[in-house]
Amino acid sequence: MSILIVLLFLLVLVAAWAMILLGLPGTWVMLLAAVVYAFLAPVQAPLTLGWPALIVLALLAALGEIIELVAGMAGASGAGASRRGMMGALAGSLLGAFGGLLLGLPIPLIGSALAAILFASLGALTGAIVAEHSGGRTWRELWPIGKAAFWGRMLGTLSKAAVGLAMLAVTVLALML
Repeated sequence: MSILIVLLFLLVLVAAWAMILLGLPGTWVMLLAAVVYAFLAPVQAPLTLGWPALIVLALLAALGEIIELVAGMAGASGAGASRRGMMGALAGSLLGAFGGLLLGLPIPLIGSALAAILFASLGALTGAIVAEHSGGRTWRELWPIGKAAFWGRMLGTLSKAAVGLAMLAVTVLALML
């Protein structure tokens, strides 16, 4: 029975990691799942999580958010995007991520994840361009802002996904020790 609970817990962690690819707070869901598991697992169970693991997971979750925020904002604002452009990039990236997840790419196992990342980045590019254009910017000014939003979103998502994988690794190691 306890192995089934551990497997369910690990499945929740993998699903939460997939949320990161959609621009959702997957690292915080991973942390919440770990806290719930740590408090609900019997103390005598062979696979438990302790405070050190939970603290490391909390620090990693915070690090992932900081990296994603800095990468996204540095991308768009570094190219001269206004607040409107940054909000457009955010809205476009969320729409693009869900669209990419639904459409997917014809690559077994990872097609939907890759499509979510790619389409989120394309959505950031499109959203920033549309928002800045509605603010009166010229087409010559729009392309660098859109490209910067694309790369900021791409790097932010990939970095946060890497942090999420580190959180998975920490959790598995903590369960084994």
